[in-house]
Amino acid sequence: MRWILDFFRTIFTWAVGVAATVVAAPLVLIIAAFRPMSPSIDGIIRTWSRLWLLASGTRLTVEGEQNLDPDRSYVVVANHLSTLDIMTCFLTIPVPIRFLAKKELFQIPVFAQAMRAVGIIEVDRSARSAVHAKVNEQAEQLIAAKRSLIIFPEGTRPRDGAMRPFKKGAFTMAISGQLPIIPLTIHGSYEAFPPGREWIHGGHITAYIDPPIETAGLSQADTGKLRDQAYEIVSRRVRAFGGTIAGEGGSDG
Repeated sequence: MRWILDFFRTIFTWAVGVAATVVAAPLVLIIAAFRPMSPSIDGIIRTWSRLWLLASGTRLTVEGEQNLDPDRSYVVVANHLSTLDIMTCFLTIPVPIRFLAKKELFQIPVFAQAMRAVGIIEVDRSARSAVHAKVNEQAEQLIAAKRSLIIFPEGTRPRDGAMRPFKKGAFTMAISGQLPIIPLTIHGSYEAFPPGREWIHGGHITAYIDPPIETAGLSQADTGKLRDQAYEIVSRRVRAFGGTIAGEGGSDG
């Protein structure tokens, strides 16, 4: 009988999610045309995120909120388990944040224009260095606008739910902007909506915000050390929540 519930939950989630997107995207475009830094934009994004989680039957618990200063900008790095991680991050981080999003999402009419209007950065994973330089330039513009940036340094969602090693890009950006790193651990989103699967199961997501890792005074020579420090913090939390790390055993999904 579980599959019947998941079938209807999946249909309902996509219906609500698409409807929320159809309403939210034009609103964001209109507001951004006149006030691109309006707090209303972030309010709409959070409402959009909340509707996705509510429709999917997924509860969210946030721990460690006291570790964030709402008056600072950060580079947030998180493990990546599910499409629902995007909504989770918007609801978890109480400062205006923007993403690096894969280029395929920018093929959706209106939604693509809305993402560009609010500063979501398009990333082509197969691109050469010239395009990566453009991504870095856009990230610097966001940082200058007092926005925080969230990056999934694994690069993609693991199909088995096991955490993968971190790549260096996020940490290079953090050092370039002298911005603190916030390690964010997400647990439960894989079980709620596994990547590559059809059904949405719902459930309970926990997001844990660890204290910032300061980058003031660091140089690019410190990138590897910074990456390893953040990876150790997040992987330790993943294990504590009962998740798995690639190469350390089977998936919990």
